[in-house]
Amino acid sequence: MKQPVKSWLIAAAVASTLAIPGVSHSNADVEKLTKDPKNWAIWGGDYAGTRYSKLDQINNKNVKELQVAWTFSTGVLRGHEGGPLVVNDVLYIHTPFPNKVYAIDQNDQSILWTYAPTQNAEETIPVMCCDTVNRGLSYAEGKIFLQQADTTLVALDAKTGKEVWKVQNGDPKTGMTNTQAPVVMKDKVFTGISGGEFGVRGFLAAYSIKDGSLAWKAYSTGPDDEVKLNPEKTMTWTDGKMAPIGKDSSLKTWEGDQWKIGGGTTWGWYSYDPDLNLVYYGSGNPSTWNPTQRPGDNKWSMTIWARDVDTGEAKWVYQMTPHDEWDYDGINEMVLLDLPMKDKAGKEHKKLLVHFDRNGFGYTLDRVSGELLVAEKFDKAVNWATHVDMRTGRPQVNPQYSTEQGGEDKATGAGPDGKPGTADDDHVCPAALGSKDQQPVAFSPRTNLVYIPGNHVCMTYEPFEVEYTAGQPYVGATLNMYPAGKDVKTGQKNGSTNLGVFIAWDPTTGKIVWAKDEPFSVWSGAVATAGDVVFYGTLEGYLKAVDAKTGEELYKFKTPSGIIGNVNTWTHNGKQYVGVLSGIGGWAGIGMAAGLQGETEGLGAVGAYKSLDKFTQLGGTLTVFALPGKK
Repeated sequence: MKQPVKSWLIAAAVASTLAIPGVSHSNADVEKLTKDPKNWAIWGGDYAGTRYSKLDQINNKNVKELQVAWTFSTGVLRGHEGGPLVVNDVLYIHTPFPNKVYAIDQNDQSILWTYAPTQNAEETIPVMCCDTVNRGLSYAEGKIFLQQADTTLVALDAKTGKEVWKVQNGDPKTGMTNTQAPVVMKDKVFTGISGGEFGVRGFLAAYSIKDGSLAWKAYSTGPDDEVKLNPEKTMTWTDGKMAPIGKDSSLKTWEGDQWKIGGGTTWGWYSYDPDLNLVYYGSGNPSTWNPTQRPGDNKWSMTIWARDVDTGEAKWVYQMTPHDEWDYDGINEMVLLDLPMKDKAGKEHKKLLVHFDRNGFGYTLDRVSGELLVAEKFDKAVNWATHVDMRTGRPQVNPQYSTEQGGEDKATGAGPDGKPGTADDDHVCPAALGSKDQQPVAFSPRTNLVYIPGNHVCMTYEPFEVEYTAGQPYVGATLNMYPAGKDVKTGQKNGSTNLGVFIAWDPTTGKIVWAKDEPFSVWSGAVATAGDVVFYGTLEGYLKAVDAKTGEELYKFKTPSGIIGNVNTWTHNGKQYVGVLSGIGGWAGIGMAAGLQGETEGLGAVGAYKSLDKFTQLGGTLTVFALPGKK
């Protein structure tokens, strides 16, 4: 680890650990930092995950004048997801494996310190599903928290970069890895686990921010005590109301001991309501991808969770895709909004949770009770289900696009002869990477719209028999992916070849307000601002700014590599900046990042994005933008 060269510069720049009187249900330091828009101190900008900034120096009138202020090379050539943290004028960035961390002085862009962990590449990289990405850092009380790929959770001194403590969160030998950004809530730092494609049993874990000791761990599948479910008090949506889940709700939905290798991993984003003291997150796909090998609903994979931060006990759960047949991971972010709306019975709701799932449905729930309020397609090309039954909460599967028919494995998206389909056939929509993957949305309270960076991709899906061996792939399906060839707002065939879309959505009605097609998937996280601008990045490498009300493109600039990172904004010396990590990779860019060429490699993504190398190349760069003028 490189020793700090300007520690005296940071001494005044890192937030103090003094508590704020009257704040009892959050981490006071994080709460204070996130309320000041000069910082970007947590993945979503705030605990609610809105990715909204009150800054308006850059607005829809002057954004066209934006210029590159400075750049920084990370020195790593794999996919760069996540985004920079800015805490009291110090900028912290991370890299994919080997998960370096840099603290940067914004005055002259010099490196204050570097943390370069030692990890076993031969042991870790082969069990990382979809590139060697990392989604970011967390900060609280003078510490930077890094979740390494090899499952080591590390706390670093924010002034020096020295290790304060570290703890092992899993075991790569069994297929466990980590890619998500940890989040600090109260006196705990929360992290999950990756490895659903290796039969890993998912969990959420809470560690003490003081010393790394384990406070609690709650699994996604298994016995009630290990999943931290109360059969009489944990509620779920059924028959048009909330009801207790009952005893052994998970065990009853798996055959034998399959739950032990059942997936439900937790590699997405975590949100927090300090008033309710609840953490919200999603669990991923069941293992294996071959549904005929795991009959039943496979609870509680593919689920939205609301857990008590202190104890881990689940207050309510909602399973979006029971008995998943398409790898529609449920890990996407939960956005917490305070918007008034009425359900169909006329009951008023204000504390909402909004979630855009891989399965193509946008959900709005009451985050206090777990009641289901909205479940509508945010891409009308979605065809695997006709709709969600609002009384049962279950999607109504279209038999034509089931990957399991008659108890036998079947290639879906098949042609009239029953054989695997071609690009001209009507495929399963969306593809396994979903109508939206992990790339987080943004919300603007000025428009009351959510802005969705999305995919517009369909697939053929052919399951096959697979046996479980610890540390070996446990997938059991072959995929090909194609452009949807349909209109996003109507679902009608139109022959379009766009693989991506950027959507404005009304979370109270479940309606698309406007949609903007993109040639490739929009794999970056968005940010909305008080200047009525929404920023996002494209796989070709463009940073784009659009009008929050109309979607009109106002600005674009091509960065050195494809963007799969999240766009963040902050101020330094009174000037607003916008920053994004570029570096092609992730699932959509895995072909380029890992040098794969087979059409079905990269779990089906390589064939769909094979032309991407004509528009961008590998590279890891932070690009920071500002309006021209005095610093």
